[in-house]
Amino acid sequence: MEPAITVGLDGSPESLAAAHWAAEEAQRRQLTLRLLHAWPLLVPEPARLPAEVDQNYWAKRIVDNALSELQARYPGLSVVGELVADDAQQALLKAAAESEMIVLGSRGLGYVESYFLGDISMPVVARAEHAAVLIRAEARGASPQPTPRTAAPVVAALQLHGPCEDVLSFAFVTAAVWSAPLRVVHGRSLPVHAHAPWGFDHGVAEEITQEAREQMHQALRGWREKFPGVEVTDVVRLESPAKAVLREAESAGLLAVGRRRHHPAPTGRLGPVAQAAVHHARCAVAVVPHD
Repeated sequence: MEPAITVGLDGSPESLAAAHWAAEEAQRRQLTLRLLHAWPLLVPEPARLPAEVDQNYWAKRIVDNALSELQARYPGLSVVGELVADDAQQALLKAAAESEMIVLGSRGLGYVESYFLGDISMPVVARAEHAAVLIRAEARGASPQPTPRTAAPVVAALQLHGPCEDVLSFAFVTAAVWSAPLRVVHGRSLPVHAHAPWGFDHGVAEEITQEAREQMHQALRGWREKFPGVEVTDVVRLESPAKAVLREAESAGLLAVGRRRHHPAPTGRLGPVAQAAVHHARCAVAVVPHD
């Protein structure tokens, strides 16, 4: 199959915002954009049937409307629409395995600054074979337009005691195609012995920070050499990893976090940093699986 970015469509403004984001990303990466809508009740294509009796009418309209809008906005982009007679979750997981990334819309809950992940989105994010990107519309009811990314940095969450290559690969490639700076952040809570009645032991804090910076330097050295055009800043924050990542992502265009690909739980599971990112980050969030 031709390399593609797949976006899940369900007819909502959020999924259309995701389609715009995915279209811009596909154009930047020179990939095909695949618009996917799953409808379990899809029937064989009828011959010359009027719309009012065509059981597939609304499913086709979701894809056709998005296809027309994106082709008009991105005339040079290869866009294909696909209707599948399958459960949405299974269809998206299959598409994620066949695509460079899967892109999904995400709903906000009124004024609550968080993501709402429903019965479909969460299992897909937790089990997708490749990166799953969540896009949040700026406001409920607003016209979904792609967010400018030229000035917004890419932020990557880095764990220093475990696999990190897949997350760094995604982050560096994204920063390169966006021509954007990259901030790599590592959060580490202070150990108990570093705390004191007046606050914390600055000597211990400095020692931990220096150790983390040296480890980050080693982890990033090869990637800096591979992507010399990417401006990279490494950040160490002495607080919980989730808080550190969210703080750095406040002005980001995209936040990349990792998750274990083969988790013991059959339904997949996100770790605390990925959970915090998908529920509270305001920017696009890429959840990247790793071994």
